[in-house]
Amino acid sequence: MSEENADKEGCREWRVMLHGFVDDELDSVHTAQFESHLESCPDCIAELERLQTMRRLMRQDGVKWPVPSAVRSSVLDALAQEERSRIAARRTASQQTWWARGLRYVKEWSFIPSLGVLAASAFLFFNAPRSDLPIQDEVLASHLRSLLANHLTDVLTSDQHTVKPWFDGKIDFSPPVVDLAPQGFPLVGGRVDYIDGRVVAALIYRRHAHIINVFVWPDKAGAETASAHEGYNVVKWSSGGLVFWAVSDVAASDLATFRDDFMRQAGS
Repeated sequence: MSEENADKEGCREWRVMLHGFVDDELDSVHTAQFESHLESCPDCIAELERLQTMRRLMRQDGVKWPVPSAVRSSVLDALAQEERSRIAARRTASQQTWWARGLRYVKEWSFIPSLGVLAASAFLFFNAPRSDLPIQDEVLASHLRSLLANHLTDVLTSDQHTVKPWFDGKIDFSPPVVDLAPQGFPLVGGRVDYIDGRVVAALIYRRHAHIINVFVWPDKAGAETASAHEGYNVVKWSSGGLVFWAVSDVAASDLATFRDDFMRQAGS
């Protein structure tokens, strides 16, 4: 073996110690040994300088490491598929629970034939699945899709007087666009989306680092509702012949405050 190769073979043991030295994980004895080795090994000195330079670069503010487009696409597809699976599983579980409760209810009354028929009829009438559930799933899916697919806005501006006329010709109604920056909910922009078989307006607001999607379309007035699903809060209200669905991962109290502020500003 040549002297050069012998030196490289001998440095392999020191290379193991090198990373511990860079991370300040060696005890005093091994630190002294490695520092003594550095005095006579230009290869280890070069490697040490390379690692220290890399650490300095990684600690700088604003350093970003671009993700390959293929990897990013795979991650987004996987996240979207997982969310679709969760929604489908939740819907299936809800339907199974509904049917199990109904069948148990009918069995309890089936010892008298006439009462069994009456119980079954009452069950079908009073416990039919609420029409809001599928729409609520669509609203949540659209919110997540806007975040995952990097398509949050079609018009990016905090100027309500720019966002509102932008919808002209794109939808067949005029959604109210209000400025809630003084209340802590600045406007981000708007876009068009597709929910419940029709094109709808989506208004985007921000609460600190959290996004609030507000979906708007014409519909008959309904009761105000509030619910939580998989860490996301959803509120629904109606006003002026329009229905509003707001969804976000902000606290439920913040989303309720947003709804109240929006209704107050839109009505003023």
